[in-house]
Parts: sequence; C-alpha cells; structure tokens
Amino acid sequence: QVQLVESGGGLVQAGGSLRLSCAASGSIFSITAMGWYRQAPGKQREVVAGIASGGSPNYANSVKGRFTISRDNAKNTVYLQMNILRPEDTAVYYCYAAIWPIGVPSSYDYWGQGTQVTVSS
Repeated sequence: QVQLVESGGGLVQAGGSLRLSCAASGSIFSITAMGWYRQAPGKQREVVAGIASGGSPNYANSVKGRFTISRDNAKNTVYLQMNILRPEDTAVYYCYAAIWPIGVPSSYDYWGQGTQVTVSS
C-alpha cells in the first residue's frame, strides 16, 4: 500500500509565504517524478511544479520566481516553498508522485489528499 500525505496548507495574507510538504510511504521500490498541481474553485486542475529524480525542476509560468520545488529522496518527500503569495494562488494543492511499488512490474501515479491554501488580499 502506497500513500502520499500532505501538510503545510493554511491561510496567509498576500505577500506571505507557506511551505507544503508531501511524504510518500509504503512499499516503494523507486520514485521518479514528483510534483504539485492545484485546483481553484470552478477551475480545472493545473500543474504548478514538477521535479524528476535528480532532474531539474520545472514551473508553471504563473509561479516562476515565487515558488520553489525540492525533494528529499532519502525521505521520499517533495516540498513546495511558496513566496510572495497572491490571492490568485488560492486553491487546493495536490501532490503527485510516479511510484514503482515493490513487486509490481510498472510504476503508477499516486495523489495526495489535497491541502487548502488561501491567500487573503
């Protein structure tokens, strides 16, 4: 059983910062890509940032220069440092990971439960 558990969401004023964490646990053989999506009310889920194992991060244009994604492979954890937050960043943030479980011949995409980020103006 593999699961992703997120933490770190909350309410912050515009211009503030938050740090999201997402830890993968269970029978994990390897993790390739990890990252974050978000979904605002009435909108489709959109990619925020992603990072491959040992690879360079990539970001949506709307968050470049403000958000930083990182990962700790030893802890199977991905982080999203969010600075200079704007009201339009308000959304439920979901982490994802492409995980190869132990004893399974291929990898699968797993998702966290989502964490609410609210930025007040």
